[in-house]
Amino acid sequence: MAKKLKITQIKSTIGGKPQHRETIRTLGLKRLHHSVIREDRPEVRGMVNAVRHLVKCEEVD
Repeated sequence: MAKKLKITQIKSTIGGKPQHRETIRTLGLKRLHHSVIREDRPEVRGMVNAVRHLVKCEEVD
C-alpha cells in the first residue's frame, strides 16, 4: 500500500516569492489551513521541501 502525505498550508504566500506561490498552487493548496492528500513521491517531497516554511506535512495511511 502506497504511503500518502497530508499537506496543510499554515502560512500565507502574500509577499512571498512567485516560485513559492506557484509551488503551493501546484500542490493543490488554495488558502490557509487548507489540506490536501498526495502520494508520497519524490516530486511531491521536493515541492514540500521547497516551501517547508509555509506548509505542515504528515504521513497518513
